[in-house]
Amino acid sequence: MYTRDCLVILFIRVLQRNSHCIMRKVELTRRARLARLKEQITSNRILVAILAAIPVLFSIVSAETHDFVPDVLFTGTSLAEWQTMGTADWRAGDGEITASLRDQQGGWLMLKRSYQDVEFYTEFRCGGECEVGILLRAEKTADQGLKGVYVSLSPGDLDSYDVALSPDGKIMSRTRLERAKVQFARMATGAWTNGQAHAPGFSALAPTLAEQEAEAAAAPAASRTQRSGGAPSGGGFPSPQITPNDWNTVKVIVDADMVWMTVNGRRILPAAATTDHMMGYGPIAVHVAGSGEVRFRDVSIKDLNRRIEPAEKISSHFRMQRLDDFFSSWGATTGDINHDGIPDVIAGPYYFLGPDYTERHAFTSARTYSPATNFPQGMVYFAYDFTGDGWTDILAVDSRPIYLYVNPKGEARRWDRYNVVPNANSEIELFRDIDGDGKPEVLFTGPGAVMAYAKPDPNNPTGLWKVHTISEPGLAGPHGMGIGDINGDGRMDVVNSRGWWEQPASGAADGLWKFHPQAFGTGGAEMGVYDVNGDGLNDVVTAIAAHGWGLAWFEQKRDAQGNISFVKHDIMGDFSTKNAGGVVFSEPHAAAFADLDGDGIPDMIIGKRLYSHLESHLDPDPYGPAVLYWYRTVRNPKAEGGAEFLPELIHNRSGVGSQFAVTDLNRDGRPDIITSCSKGTFIFWNQMHKAK
Repeated sequence: MYTRDCLVILFIRVLQRNSHCIMRKVELTRRARLARLKEQITSNRILVAILAAIPVLFSIVSAETHDFVPDVLFTGTSLAEWQTMGTADWRAGDGEITASLRDQQGGWLMLKRSYQDVEFYTEFRCGGECEVGILLRAEKTADQGLKGVYVSLSPGDLDSYDVALSPDGKIMSRTRLERAKVQFARMATGAWTNGQAHAPGFSALAPTLAEQEAEAAAAPAASRTQRSGGAPSGGGFPSPQITPNDWNTVKVIVDADMVWMTVNGRRILPAAATTDHMMGYGPIAVHVAGSGEVRFRDVSIKDLNRRIEPAEKISSHFRMQRLDDFFSSWGATTGDINHDGIPDVIAGPYYFLGPDYTERHAFTSARTYSPATNFPQGMVYFAYDFTGDGWTDILAVDSRPIYLYVNPKGEARRWDRYNVVPNANSEIELFRDIDGDGKPEVLFTGPGAVMAYAKPDPNNPTGLWKVHTISEPGLAGPHGMGIGDINGDGRMDVVNSRGWWEQPASGAADGLWKFHPQAFGTGGAEMGVYDVNGDGLNDVVTAIAAHGWGLAWFEQKRDAQGNISFVKHDIMGDFSTKNAGGVVFSEPHAAAFADLDGDGIPDMIIGKRLYSHLESHLDPDPYGPAVLYWYRTVRNPKAEGGAEFLPELIHNRSGVGSQFAVTDLNRDGRPDIITSCSKGTFIFWNQMHKAK
């Protein structure tokens, strides 16, 4: 699993370098955001009733930052819900809070309500030689001072500390927090087993990171175990900077014993580990010191102790059949496994026999996973007769390498496995006839970040497959790829987030393909290549970031000389943007394209991959509903670009994995959807009118 972790960290580095620009591009003005909030509140009678009982200065509203919907958003002109310490002068107006500094000690503005696990966001501008920080879980000490978790936001000091304050707000001690050894988790000390006494809130407190390491060091060497699921601790990550005399954004998450921090759109990794045994609880306070004036706006707070699981909804256009209640894979496909002429479903270690799909068999060693703490072994699956014996085999991406499982022709046993592509480095692969020989090949990212495809030797299908590299090194990534005819020459081209590769006229296997640079995001799911607006040119439809936000379609344009360019049309952004149908969700990690409604135009099917990096805060909105959506492609001359995408919720309690299948399982002319993800394995039977 170390390969996955390294790739994730590399992806985060790239995302950190680009996310600030992306965020600025999609950001609405603060006044526009507040106006939209008022519209939302007016249309929601429940929220209006709540607001009537709460002071206007602090409203529990469906507010918009970028990555989360806060429970509290400061929009007023009064500081009645706050108390002060120290020597700074505080005032509020037009939704902003301003601190004027009188001396180097400065002062604190503390909220009169307490939190334990919390997400905090603000934008601040420091005019002068000033220092800024955020105190969380502020608890009273025996001498009537305070202690808590302090996040420094000063130039040259973006770190997390244990602090102790005197009753008048002077910082008496400050100790830097250690970096967590695990990143794909909520707890720096790792998960506890059921019933352990040191779980927080029970007879003993949870051990801190230092206590756990001391215990491990004292244990006999033979009994020591290495924690898994972690990322390297220490340096090596690009550090964001505070920009003087300009607005800076900050998001801080304190959850269990982890402190996550993002400054100006760039995550600081590894996260820090608290020393409060996960039991710290208290108000949030803003700290300023030095000289000059500091302004804060969009002060937003989300209580992470409060989570909402929506009532289950299923589209009337689909009938849901749950094949498996447990998490076994991130991918699914179909194929006739038992040679009876009826498509079967393959997901994880199982194949489910049609037409009922209630009987399943394990073709490899079977286990289930915890989505909070385990990555599944299977990510992507394809079914095809690779050996040419008339029986359908299974191609599976098992945590990067690609394996071929050979069908034992009906024998009730686990299948023989062959590592046919040892060095695949992408989280998705595509299975399509690329070279025009009538047989599908598998497209993937290879070593050195090259785009490549592989195909078996018909005389030795279980041996190493022949790999054809089509791109220069450094242009491919773990997410986002598509196959389709971009230039209309009848040959399949390949597209990813950085552009597209034109298949040579001499054939797909004839050396490197010509690359055409084009920014299609930072890397999302499978990318659709089809004519969206009916102008005869194939466009590109894609998720913008597999572990972030965004959907868009890119309209193909040609100049008088036939040169190809693309114009971006947004479909979905984040919580701060105007989105088609008002729909927004993060982590659109898997997508598929098919004509679901029979109008002759492909549609996009896409959803959220819940707990992509386990139960952690590496990704935005990690606890958002696990949705599956169908975006209907509608050609409309009045819409931007001549088309629009209309979303319809298929299901809000499943989501997607890394790959799923859309095919007509029961041969009624209507494509069905088969998914496998952290919530189980599902068939969504298409109930719309029969396809023409």
